[in-house]
Amino acid sequence: MSKIGFIGLGNMGGPMVKNLVEAGHSVAIYDIDDEATTRAVSYGGIAKSDAVGTIQNAETVITMLPAGEHVRSVYLENDNLIEHVNKHCLLIDCSTIDVSTAREVIALAKERDIEMIDAPVSGGVGGAEAATLTFMCGGTDSAFNKAQPLLQVMGKNIFHAGSAGSGQAAKVCNNLMLGIEMVAVSEGFVLADKLGLDKQKLWDIASTATSQCWAMTNYCPVPGPVPSSPANRDYKAGFTIAMMLKDLKLSQEAAKTNGAFTPLASLATDLYESFATNDKNEDLDFSSIIKLIENQ
Repeated sequence: MSKIGFIGLGNMGGPMVKNLVEAGHSVAIYDIDDEATTRAVSYGGIAKSDAVGTIQNAETVITMLPAGEHVRSVYLENDNLIEHVNKHCLLIDCSTIDVSTAREVIALAKERDIEMIDAPVSGGVGGAEAATLTFMCGGTDSAFNKAQPLLQVMGKNIFHAGSAGSGQAAKVCNNLMLGIEMVAVSEGFVLADKLGLDKQKLWDIASTATSQCWAMTNYCPVPGPVPSSPANRDYKAGFTIAMMLKDLKLSQEAAKTNGAFTPLASLATDLYESFATNDKNEDLDFSSIIKLIENQ
């Protein structure tokens, strides 16, 4: 049994805590949201009054936070965990943030001889609940090897992408492609409808043809062909429009900083942003972008 401190108990963090507890670990938890904390306590988490409280006697600290500013606040500024955590504690940041912040935090941890990896995830709420997440990790071989046993409790596919920040780089590239693919699949199904082609027939054909992709075969944006997709639940989110927009904006910041030409990602960012800001759609699943395509 490991002693773990877990900070950030949102849609992803809560189920991750549940899986850790069920695997026999002792998990101290903290979130500013009382409802999220209560839910995680029901899973067996041990509530603490602040972030620093979670690291007392912790062998590993895991963070799952909304953005780079929150990661910076927890590790370097307001909570300043890097100054409080013991040097034998492993730090795992599962947040999806900008590469530069990830590298800065890991570098400062290294200065204090503390091992840390960035380990953003893919798989959405369903993956978090089923412990089938994909972890994309950046950091030293030593830190990655120490993190693996815990990551395997929460996920199915664990990858060491490279040095510090490489996990974030992999995540932003992955979601850039996913965001574009969902727009493309949505356009295909909307055009099929205009042409009088049955959506199930299109799915049967395209899911085995050259346009096959995860956005279609696992997360089809129209009701029917994939019963488990959010389209069959009024687009109740597994991965929200707001989260996809955040990741696409990260991709565009990275592209600008590094001189990469990403015209389709740029357009996809504009589309998701337009949809998010109209009628408060940001909490719908990102596959609901098809509604924007349908209504144009």
